[in-house]
Amino acid sequence: MNQKPLAGVRVIEFGTLIAGPFCTRIMAEFGAEVIKIETPGTGDPLRKWRKLHGDTSLWWYVQARNKQSVTLNLKSEAGLEVARKLIASADIVVENFRPGVMEKLGLGYEALKEDNPGLVMVRLSGFGQTGPYRDQPGFGAIGESMGGLRYITGYPDRPPVKTGISIGDSIAALWAALGALMALRHREVNGGAGQVVDVALYEAVFAMMESMVPEFDMFGFIRERTGNVMPGITPSNTHTSRDGKHIIVGGNGDAIFKRLMSAIGRQDLADDPALADNAGRDARAAEIYGTIDDWVRCHDAVDVVNILKAADVPTSPIFSIADMMADPQFQAREMFESLALPGGASVKAPGVVPRLTGTPGGTEWPGPALGEHTQAVLHALGYSDDDVARLKADGVI
Repeated sequence: MNQKPLAGVRVIEFGTLIAGPFCTRIMAEFGAEVIKIETPGTGDPLRKWRKLHGDTSLWWYVQARNKQSVTLNLKSEAGLEVARKLIASADIVVENFRPGVMEKLGLGYEALKEDNPGLVMVRLSGFGQTGPYRDQPGFGAIGESMGGLRYITGYPDRPPVKTGISIGDSIAALWAALGALMALRHREVNGGAGQVVDVALYEAVFAMMESMVPEFDMFGFIRERTGNVMPGITPSNTHTSRDGKHIIVGGNGDAIFKRLMSAIGRQDLADDPALADNAGRDARAAEIYGTIDDWVRCHDAVDVVNILKAADVPTSPIFSIADMMADPQFQAREMFESLALPGGASVKAPGVVPRLTGTPGGTEWPGPALGEHTQAVLHALGYSDDDVARLKADGVI
C-alpha cells in the first residue's frame, strides 16, 4: 500500500474547538503525525460539544481522528520543557490562541526558531497577529460577519442569517492547511527556512467574496441579500414541488436554459432571442422564475428531478443528512466510513476528502481518549518511566 502523502511530517497542535483542530485533522487524515496538546483533566472543550456517546462528543471522534493526545500543563515549567522538546522535533506547529499567548508561554516563533529554524508555525486567530484588532477575541461568527458572508446571506426584508455550520472556522482551517503546505514546499524544494502562516478568520472569509471589491471600487456597488437567487446569474434558484420538497434548478448556461424551457413545455421562451444570453435573462428574471415556480409546483419532486435530469439540466433536491446517507452517489464514492468507538460501538463518519488516486488519505483510529498517547510520546523524547510518574504526580501531565 502506498504511503499517505504527509507521512513523515510531524505536527504539534495547540488548538481547541474548530479552526486549529480542523486544520490538523486534514493533515492527520493524509498521514502527518499530529500530536495534540491538551490540558490535563479537561482537554479540548469539543470533547463535550453536541451529541455525546457516553461522555464523549461524536464530533470529537471525527475532528481528532488519527491524532495523538498528550496532556501537558503549560502553566508549569516542566510542561513547557516537554512542549519545547516536541516543537524542536516538529515540522509544523498549529495554534489558535489569542495573539500573544504563545509569546507569554515562551513559545513564540522567534524563540522557537532558534532551536528549529525550519519550523512552520501556523497561527489562526480572529483578526491576525497584527493590526488594531489583534487582541480582540474573534470566533468564526465574527469572522463571517466582518468578512462579508453574513451581510449577503438571507432575504432582503429580514436580518442576515448564518449558515448551519461553523463555516468561518472551517474556511480558515482550509487556508491554514494550504498555507502550511506551501511553506513546507518552499522549505524543502527551494531551500528556504521556516516561516509563520498567519490566518485571520475574517480574512479567510473575505477571500471568498468573489467580485465584491472591484465592483464596489469601480461602481460603488454593494452586494445585498437576495435570498436564493444570485442577481446577474439567471436562472438559478430554489423551487418547491407539489409534495413540499425544495429543489435547486440551475439553468443559467445559454444552452442549458434552452433545454430547461423545452423540458417544462415553454418552447416559446427557449426560442426567444431576447433570452439567449444571461444579460437578457437577468432583465426578465421575475418572469423566468415565476414560470419555473409554476411548473415545479405542479409536479412531485421525483418527477421534477427525473424530467430535468433527462434534459441534462443541473438539478437536485436539497438533501438532509438522511438523504445523503441513502443516496447512491454518496455510497458509490464511499463518503461514509465506520469508526470503531471505545466499548465496541460503531458509528458512521464522513469519508476523507479530497480523493488522491495514488496516495489517498484515510482513518487509522477515531479521536483518542484524553492523554492516551502521553506516555508513549514522552518515552520517545527520552523520558523514563520514573520521569513520567513524577510528571504525573506533579500535575504536569
